Amino acid sequence: MQPPESTTARCDGRQHDQNQKTSHHNPAAFSMGSADDNSAMTQPLNGIAPLSRLGVIRVEGEDAAKFLHGQLTQDFALLGMDQARLAAFLSAKGRMQASFIGFKRSATEVLLVCSHDLLPPTLKRLSMFVLRAKAKLTDATGDFALYGLVGTAVPGGSQPAWTKADVGAASVVHLYPADGQPRALWVAPASEPAPAGPALDEAAWQWSEVRSGVATLTGPVVEAFVPQMLNFESVGGVNFKKGCYPGQEVVARSQFRGTLKRRAYIAHAAAEVAVGAEVFSAADLAQPCGTVVQAAPAPGGGFDAIVSLQISAAQDGGLQVGAENGVALSLQPLPYPLLEDI
Repeated sequence: MQPPESTTARCDGRQHDQNQKTSHHNPAAFSMGSADDNSAMTQPLNGIAPLSRLGVIRVEGEDAAKFLHGQLTQDFALLGMDQARLAAFLSAKGRMQASFIGFKRSATEVLLVCSHDLLPPTLKRLSMFVLRAKAKLTDATGDFALYGLVGTAVPGGSQPAWTKADVGAASVVHLYPADGQPRALWVAPASEPAPAGPALDEAAWQWSEVRSGVATLTGPVVEAFVPQMLNFESVGGVNFKKGCYPGQEVVARSQFRGTLKRRAYIAHAAAEVAVGAEVFSAADLAQPCGTVVQAAPAPGGGFDAIVSLQISAAQDGGLQVGAENGVALSLQPLPYPLLEDI
């Protein structure tokens, strides 16, 4: 059923009526993995990991936040110094070209942390839209050191996701937890010492990213999804009350007119699965029903992955990566509730 006129997509700066509620539907209630699927660690995640797969775009100038507000899916105009934003940069068709964690280091400087492989093309595309805005975009990856903090290594322990604290010269962005363990992103000038704490292998951090259920877009899946296909509206990655940005009408239409047919799920596989690989239902091996979005080796064996699936296929079960001799997938519980339109 279509929403009343007050909730339809607008691109004139007026606000949407978000009208959302927490869904009681858990997409992982189907084909649930068993206790012996080896996806869980025998010891809790804990420690500090260097993050070599991420890059940093610096946006400087008095219009830095205003410029990003008009380009990304989240509200940067009202971004406070104690906040961060999960956001996406979309094509005109509403497809994700990059995802970011963005925050201010000063009133005129915003940092965007994204997958390193997407930084060059994303920097080029975003720079094309600067025009008369007083903002300059540069690759600042070499100027900053990035670490992932888990468990007791997180300053202040568990905090709401997308809150930010300054620890000396470092910015600490609190993220969604993984298997109950608090997580945070540490970003500091490269000249600063590394955060103190036990070392954590970067592979364990990558696994925690998957277990958090919040995907980071990478090259193999560029322009494969609208944000809701990765549950971005449920984890703070989309603001439906802000003004125009590229792809906004597609995102709003998907949300308010009930056209969304895919969602993100966490899954476990006994063997390796690759990002970008197609997922099939055993009931129909001719047509893919989903895509592997992000994957990492599970500490107990096999691989865990974030997969974007047709909702109907997730409900039916019998999922596998690849049509011929496919690797079976078992869906796991999502660690957060979904939002659904009223």
